[in-house]
Amino acid sequence: MSRVQLALRVPDLDASIAFYSRLFGTEPAKLRDGYANFAIAEPPLKLVLIEGTAGEATRMDHLGVEVETTEAVHAATSRLSEAGLATTEENDTTCCYALQDKVWVHGPGQEPWEVYAVKADADTLTKQPGSDCCAGPANAGTKEPVVAGDCC
Repeated sequence: MSRVQLALRVPDLDASIAFYSRLFGTEPAKLRDGYANFAIAEPPLKLVLIEGTAGEATRMDHLGVEVETTEAVHAATSRLSEAGLATTEENDTTCCYALQDKVWVHGPGQEPWEVYAVKADADTLTKQPGSDCCAGPANAGTKEPVVAGDCC
């Protein structure tokens, strides 16, 4: 089963967790420092909450499609490339407290989309030194969109 992912950068993680727990009637599947994700069965959705800056409005961080296997990521990479979309692959990357394989594409408004498979749990948010997951060193702490290779 695959599902759509929506990653939001939120100013108040605790309040957001409480709200989305009530909205979807479920508790987070993973809860770590500055991070939570919900594996919602109905509708099939992976909701990721990433702690942002207090006082700022919630914003979309990135979008994705979670798939079950690395083979499905490779198939998506081939399909997207054949469709004429520029792709960036990341294999064995640590992101959002998980080891993942993924491929990135960008929509016409530079909205980042990832197709990814989680291979294992991880103890760290990201493997990139000094960066926040989903906001790499080039745009950490800014409102710039995430770009391929930044994580998550």
